[in-house]
Amino acid sequence: METRTPLRQALRSLTQRLLGERDPGGYWVGELSSSALSTATAVIALSLVAKQTREGADLIRIERGLAWLKANQNADGGWGDTVRSKSNISTTALVWSAWGAAAGLFPEGDVGGGEEASRARTWLETACGARGDGWERALVDAIRSRYGKDHTFSVPILMACTLGGRLGKDGWDWVPSLPFELAALPHQVFGFLRLPVVSYALPALIAIGQVVHHFRPSRNPVVRLIRAGLMGRTMRVLAGLQPVNGGFLEATPLTSFVLMSLAARGEARCCVAERALEFIRGAVRADGSWPIDTHLATWVSTWAVQSLAWQEGVLRYEERSCLRDWILAQQYRQRHPYTHAAPGGWAWTPLPGGVPDADDTSGALVALLELGPMNAEVLRAGTLGIEWLLGIQNRDGGVPTFCRGWGALPFDRSSADITAHALRAWSAWFPHLEGRTRERVGLAMRRAMTYLTRAQASDGTWVPLWFGNQHAVQDENKTYGTARVLMALKALRARGFSVSEELFRSAEEGLLAMQLPCGAWGGSRPDGGQASIEETGLALEALVGGAHVSAVMRGTAWLLGKMKGDAELRPAPIGFYFAKLWYFERLYPLLAAVGALGAVTRFYGSETFELEETGGGPLG
Repeated sequence: METRTPLRQALRSLTQRLLGERDPGGYWVGELSSSALSTATAVIALSLVAKQTREGADLIRIERGLAWLKANQNADGGWGDTVRSKSNISTTALVWSAWGAAAGLFPEGDVGGGEEASRARTWLETACGARGDGWERALVDAIRSRYGKDHTFSVPILMACTLGGRLGKDGWDWVPSLPFELAALPHQVFGFLRLPVVSYALPALIAIGQVVHHFRPSRNPVVRLIRAGLMGRTMRVLAGLQPVNGGFLEATPLTSFVLMSLAARGEARCCVAERALEFIRGAVRADGSWPIDTHLATWVSTWAVQSLAWQEGVLRYEERSCLRDWILAQQYRQRHPYTHAAPGGWAWTPLPGGVPDADDTSGALVALLELGPMNAEVLRAGTLGIEWLLGIQNRDGGVPTFCRGWGALPFDRSSADITAHALRAWSAWFPHLEGRTRERVGLAMRRAMTYLTRAQASDGTWVPLWFGNQHAVQDENKTYGTARVLMALKALRARGFSVSEELFRSAEEGLLAMQLPCGAWGGSRPDGGQASIEETGLALEALVGGAHVSAVMRGTAWLLGKMKGDAELRPAPIGFYFAKLWYFERLYPLLAAVGALGAVTRFYGSETFELEETGGGPLG
């Protein structure tokens, strides 16, 4: 009879749980957290549509959305983006505005919100340091300050607050004008002009720019005439950008901002608005809330493949083939109509609103090789994906998220975590490439290494672009960023590429310095960190096989303590859009734990670790 150690038992149990989470199609879909921000924007949009059309089809959705918001108000009177997030000024302002937008739709007292809205205003006044008459200006300044020069979210939030009646009679004066008329020009012009919105936010640029123009037209009669004349043409551009299911980027907030803009200027029955309305109706959950995005099926599926790769024989041949075919089917084989991205990339989701990006493309490329075997179809897809990544590498050697060349805002700037992921993909595919592509990849890898060397902080860490931590200084998740880079450096070494010993050791030491006294990791150093399964799992997977076995043992013991019985794997809030939006994904802790424990077992053997009855430190 086989004797299983606690490590092997935990790994087996978690692996079975992960396999059991698959969709009937053989891949993983996951589940994103409900979002107060998404729910508030959906309620505002639906309320404005209901008021314009005078139809009651969405009143129950509005009422249930407000009830969910009421039930999930934080004790301090504010709201965070998730039910586990700290209150923040943007989400609290949007929720407060949702009650304002819904005013008059229900008999008094039907939707609550009196006390909740009052507590929200008190929280906002405290947060922006102003009370009484004229405090709205302080609120506007605080929201603008949160996002700096990037108008991608500050302008929609200020617009939503104005439409909800929360910024008073001068509300539109505080909503910056957006140059929607530029959407009539070739897309290449946008980068040259360095617009204060990211490339993917063009629908918001058009819709919000139009509604600001509607309520606060330009004082210059010539400009006013030109903008008015381009309304129809830019509306056609907006319609062309809209996916067939109506959801821009599969995101409820972005789709809601577009819908509320159209409804506010009397266009609730236009084709774009009607498709957006159907998307929002379809995205609502049984409890009355909305998530930040539909799902991240491609991202969680490729992560699952990489986590399971530490164990041999977990996936049967038929299951691997099914997953490989599914991933291949998600590759964009034509220029994307939204971002004009070249063919070859992958998005975070297979749904119509997805947009190809470097992180998901790298994940898909690595997963395809793990699933094997190599054949002509996989080689063609992989080569195209590798060339796609080459095409967006920035001049500084780093890799951005969506596209090369804009550089004015974070989405188009190089980032350490995405560059590291691209390095893993390039190095894994290097033996399968030939000719000019192979030469270009070699050069790209050297340039990426130069970028990572420059981007490393003095303490040996890297700050990621996409994953924040609400307990860390400035919400920066150095554990995630450093673990991702260290994984890439290990992959390069394992494949025979040269990696500076100094860079490698300083990365290890930077990650080790963030280990908490309990053995786990949070997003920052021990003096301000709070342990999570996700960050602990990633740190362990990055450190296994190195010289710091005792640190790995302590982290593994902590993880095993979390695995006792059928304990819930509680996901931690993750910050994205540079830690200004928050969500959590139900599968993230499971994916991180399976990868970590699989790596530990592969490198050290399960018998090396035993768990004390008290959940204490490692033995052996």
